[in-house]
Amino acid sequence: MEGDCLSCMKYLMFVFNFFIFLGGACLLGVGIWVLVDPTGFREIVATNPLLTTGAYIVLAMGGLLFLLGFLGCCGAVRENRCLLLFFFIFILVIFLVELSAAILAFIFREHLTREFFTRELTKHYQGNNDTDVFSATWNSVMITFGCCGVNGPEDFKTASVFRLLTLDSEEVPTACCRREPQTRDGVLLSREECQLGRSPFINKQGCYTVILNTFETYVYLAGAFAIGVLAIELFLMIFAMCLFRGIQ
Repeated sequence: MEGDCLSCMKYLMFVFNFFIFLGGACLLGVGIWVLVDPTGFREIVATNPLLTTGAYIVLAMGGLLFLLGFLGCCGAVRENRCLLLFFFIFILVIFLVELSAAILAFIFREHLTREFFTRELTKHYQGNNDTDVFSATWNSVMITFGCCGVNGPEDFKTASVFRLLTLDSEEVPTACCRREPQTRDGVLLSREECQLGRSPFINKQGCYTVILNTFETYVYLAGAFAIGVLAIELFLMIFAMCLFRGIQ
């Protein structure tokens, strides 16, 4: 009976880790393609620091999952105690990091308030300067969600750096202007009228409310997904340790 249980755990370990291995290989392939693609996509990514950072994150995650899946598959199939031990330690480290991140997110959740984002926006926003990561991120958010500032266009009246750079000639940045369609490639209805603060040409809603309403339904799904991932990692650690102890 004990042998049947160990055999079942072995195959479950292999199946779980095979999917992890495939997912890691896919992410690794996408990350490498984005960074070395000779057809011009690399130049597009290189112009935006956010995209470059994202490509490296995808590459790192792909490499991590690839290695994790490889260790798990090999350890299960070959019944290698050394590989299983490495796999267990690897999963344990990831588990503890994710748990720490969840605890820190809970502790510092008050930093995600409307007041915090308003203070940061008015202090650091530089308008259309896409070389500044903070400003480029805000521009992308405002264009994507069709919103303006944290609370609305009035936020930019107290945005000190933005007012200084535009010499008070613009009421709002171009990212606040309405487009048709509402995408980065969309056509501005009227840049001049928008920057003068004329209502029909500006997105009036603040991003805080828009994003909160958009993602409210997905927060619980994200939480459930995170709990599911932690549970799978916990089971994998248990399987790995049982196999480690059962292999003579």
